[in-house]
Amino acid sequence: MQDLQLQSTRRQFFGQSANAIGLAALGSLLSRDLLGANPAPGPATHGILKTLHFAPKAKHVIYLHQSGAPSHIDLFDYKPQMQTHHGEELPASIRQGQRITGMTSGQKAFPVAATKFNFQQHGKSGLWLSELLSQHGKIADEICVVRSMHTEAINHDPAITFIQTGSEQPGRPCMGSWVTYGIGSENANLPAFIVLISQGSGNKTDQPLFSRLWGSGFLPSSYQGVKFRSKGDPVLYINNPPGIDDSTRREMLDTLQGLNQLQVSALGDPEIETRIAQYEMAYRMQASVPELMDLSHEPASTFELYGEDARTPGTYAANALLARRLVERGVRFVQLYHRGWDQHNQLADHLPKQCRDVDQASAALVLDLKQRGLLDETLVVWGGEFGRTSYVQGSIDNAGYGRDHHPRCFSTWLAGGGIKPGMQFGETDDYCYNVVKDPVHVHDMNATILHCLGIDHERLTYRFQGRDFRLTDVHGKLVKGILA
Repeated sequence: MQDLQLQSTRRQFFGQSANAIGLAALGSLLSRDLLGANPAPGPATHGILKTLHFAPKAKHVIYLHQSGAPSHIDLFDYKPQMQTHHGEELPASIRQGQRITGMTSGQKAFPVAATKFNFQQHGKSGLWLSELLSQHGKIADEICVVRSMHTEAINHDPAITFIQTGSEQPGRPCMGSWVTYGIGSENANLPAFIVLISQGSGNKTDQPLFSRLWGSGFLPSSYQGVKFRSKGDPVLYINNPPGIDDSTRREMLDTLQGLNQLQVSALGDPEIETRIAQYEMAYRMQASVPELMDLSHEPASTFELYGEDARTPGTYAANALLARRLVERGVRFVQLYHRGWDQHNQLADHLPKQCRDVDQASAALVLDLKQRGLLDETLVVWGGEFGRTSYVQGSIDNAGYGRDHHPRCFSTWLAGGGIKPGMQFGETDDYCYNVVKDPVHVHDMNATILHCLGIDHERLTYRFQGRDFRLTDVHGKLVKGILA
């Protein structure tokens, strides 16, 4: 009996005592550490914020994360001056003693490598873009390229974790979870936060993506992202097993809900309410997901816009098209991950292949949203976890050289709700190595994304283990220069 008592949790103790001391008294006894600063509001279709902090410009986010870190030098940050320094040792005054990864720390030399690819100006804005992103030229006047991003992490997993959750250490809620916790969704038949993953043609042995990147951390689990698969059922067990029809499934869920409600009454555990909501969401998804994934009613013009790859499930193009269909249906946050950008070697071969995966479809997504009247209310973000070095990894005399990780500067572009179109923000030095104007930290970017959604990043908090947490930790300031 004593062992059983020792196994009781605080939540079970208070829940079992509710009848004796009354629910009002129980509410006063429960600590903020137990339930958080704001109790879970239930299904993720309803956010905790009853009133937004600002008038929102965006209702949805499509975050196109390019996993592995695209080379800003070869794609967005045009530095013709580097041609005159090609092959020269990177000056110590530029490197400034920066730490480097173990992959290049043993090199005896750090020669500067100018891009091998041509750049051209596009649109009325005169945006400089690499020839590898020629289709982006069609959206040059719709996007804002931030060339002065910088971060703290120098390796992939902590850097991706940092840009997604605001911390290099695993365990914090990701941005999609914070957003859906704050403002929920507009569609009760689909998850508020959906994740899509594709593998690129560049580095096919690129870094893994762990499910904690779209996890809810210490927030209620109803706010974690739901990963849609490209093979088989989009969501596991979305279809009834043989011998089970819809009426049988409904009867089973009703019975299960009754049992769970008994547990809620007995234990007062909010995670049980989350479980009930998730069962109900799964039931509704049995009708909504097949309709979402059915592209047969999309006109031929859609596939001309996105490219024929959009007909193949699991490709970046197919996921970009699905992202548009998801925000059409009111999904709040769509997270795309595209792997393959980690070009430590064979950059001249791998980078063009990787760009072919994403160039047309990324531009198509922006154009498609605009022609449907959705761009003004949808914020699109495109970028990786850090940049690549201006010096080579390997020997500059070897055509198979690559570029190492570089956290000091990289490029990200944004389009849509709340962002000024057709502009370039921030500058790096002539070596594309250091930010020299308008630096934008990861926390600053995340604060700005939340602002576009009508959320003050300092006021969306959750108390856990005695501390109020937020996406931007104790940092972050708005990048006012890019706000419309």
